[in-house]
Amino acid sequence: MTTIPMDIVNDLFLRLPAKSLVRFRALSKPCYHLINSPDFISSHLTRVLQTNDHLMILLRGALHLYTVDLDSPDTLSDVEHPMKRGGPTEVFGSCNGLIGLSNSPTDLALFNPSTRQIHRLPPSPVDLPEGSSTRGYVFYGLGYDSVNDDYKVVRMVQFKRDPDDELGSSFPYEVKVFSFKMNSWKRIESVLPPIQLLFYFYYHLLYRRGYGVLAGNSLHWVLPRRPGLIAFNIIVRFDLALEVFDFVRFPEPVANGDVDIQMDIGVLDGCLCLMCNYDHKYVDVWMMKEYNVRGSWCKVFTVHKPKSVKMFSFMRPLVYSKDRDKVLLEINNTKLVWFDLETRKLSTLRIKDCPSSYSAELVVSSLVLGCKGDLDNIKHRKEQRDKEARESKMLQNSKKRWEVLFFFFKI
Repeated sequence: MTTIPMDIVNDLFLRLPAKSLVRFRALSKPCYHLINSPDFISSHLTRVLQTNDHLMILLRGALHLYTVDLDSPDTLSDVEHPMKRGGPTEVFGSCNGLIGLSNSPTDLALFNPSTRQIHRLPPSPVDLPEGSSTRGYVFYGLGYDSVNDDYKVVRMVQFKRDPDDELGSSFPYEVKVFSFKMNSWKRIESVLPPIQLLFYFYYHLLYRRGYGVLAGNSLHWVLPRRPGLIAFNIIVRFDLALEVFDFVRFPEPVANGDVDIQMDIGVLDGCLCLMCNYDHKYVDVWMMKEYNVRGSWCKVFTVHKPKSVKMFSFMRPLVYSKDRDKVLLEINNTKLVWFDLETRKLSTLRIKDCPSSYSAELVVSSLVLGCKGDLDNIKHRKEQRDKEARESKMLQNSKKRWEVLFFFFKI
């Protein structure tokens, strides 16, 4: 039998989705070691990010997680994960094929839905500061620190001095950062005073505003203008390499915009985006073409309220189509639609058996976190699955024979 050179195998494997590569480790020892190697995992991720191949949409329903391939949305897959329990598991970010999962501030994990690999974060206690009586809102962020080649989770906890106080003009807070490389938490002691404004009572009202948006090696949270509290619209950023807070300025035309304009942020094509929702009638989408350069903000498109929705409460862009003629939008936690940049028309992305209400995250197919199990165990599990499939088929054939016999006896 002719052996295929490993450099050709390597090139072929780089083009495959992670789910297939997990199975293909059982082909041979050379394939097993190739797919598990850090160099291959890195090269595979680089190619996926460059080509946008094998993109998935992660859907979070009331109690379950699902994935669907963007190129073939007719097959919905249930995502089983060890964090699953009776209540909903929060998804607080997506980065290089990993998602952040949370059941509570002390029960967090990084999870790869392609390989089903999970890394549970060591619990970091939330200690009430002196004078505080209860924990308030919790903000999360997940990102990749490209400077230090490290995945990091940011957790910001707000505390209340009085359980009935919703104004929170002097809420204490705690900021901690988890390093995957060190597998440990670090407390951020020096925080700019304006960061406290993140924890004001109104901040949680807009869906997902507590989840950090990753762009330019930083996580971001939007901080809209509020008379008497915040003089102008601004974006708070946390630099993942330096582990310090700073600010990103809004585009000039909307920096001092009307307080009734609903502001939100996202990321499209790796660039930080700003969405300005005007009275739930239309949304302007701005993009920062050059990171942290205020003059590079550019209004890229406007989306008007679709006729099929009663309220245009929430909208964010997810990804360009491969021909870059369309943008996939998430609307109101209930719809995924393609927006044609030329005709301005919307068309629904129909997903078979999709839950009626969900949040969506774009996830790339990657091998980040590696693959579990040695070659012998992988082959054993494959043999067990093949055996179970054969037994199931035999059982079905036997059942059919008995049905035929029963039919003749009945006659």
